[in-house]
Amino acid sequence: MNRKLLSAPFIFWSTLFIIVPLCMVFYYGLTDKSGAFSLENIAAIATPEHSKALWEALKLSFISTIICLLLAYPLAMILANLNVNQNSFIVLIFVLPMWMNFLLRTLAWQTLLEKTGVINSILNALNLPTLNIINTPTAIVLGMVYNFLPFMVLPLYNVLVKIDKNVINAARDLGANGFQTFCKIIFPLSLPGMFSGITMVFVPALTTFVISKILGGSKILLIGNVIEQEFTQTGNWHLGSGLSIVLMLFIILNMVISTVTDKEGEVNTL
Repeated sequence: MNRKLLSAPFIFWSTLFIIVPLCMVFYYGLTDKSGAFSLENIAAIATPEHSKALWEALKLSFISTIICLLLAYPLAMILANLNVNQNSFIVLIFVLPMWMNFLLRTLAWQTLLEKTGVINSILNALNLPTLNIINTPTAIVLGMVYNFLPFMVLPLYNVLVKIDKNVINAARDLGANGFQTFCKIIFPLSLPGMFSGITMVFVPALTTFVISKILGGSKILLIGNVIEQEFTQTGNWHLGSGLSIVLMLFIILNMVISTVTDKEGEVNTL
């Protein structure tokens, strides 16, 4: 009885802010303005403007996830090989920007990348060609990588730091070189953290609309921007909910792929 009472606030919170909004999304997405059942809102993803926005979001999310993985894996390995004191301090320094507001971090990148921003001002002072990055897909990818990189580093670091050093030493004693040790020992054992990091980066990158709105200057519409406009500007909750359901399907697919790997990094059979 005490456990049930202690779980009551969480159940109330989850019901009010997770289950009820999801039910509303499915209701509006599967009905028309008259309240009749309809798949028209979901089928709207096939229109040229919506499919283009979805494809652009998938493409930029995939690129950002790959860049985050390539940057995070070596960094996580370096952190895992440091001693405890250095390790804790550097991890704290790396996580510190996450304590700042997400919107402020994105606005800071706008200040850096805009035509009269910090980077171009420095290039002008050095008589070097300026960069025209703002309002381009490159700017959006930079914003995604900066904001979501910690979500890739931390899962990888948590897995790598738990690898038994004796296993690595045993592999080297048996004649394995550094490359063989990485391919046969370290990389397979780090797969759970890698898949977790991919999910934690890909999902918010796919659904974001703030980064593309600020760094893309509303010139590059991702599916998140389209959904946000349907809710806030046109007031078409039915179409916005239908597109949200389609986006949820891609998110669920990504999560299913990530859960194919179990805790030991072995592939499960579905």
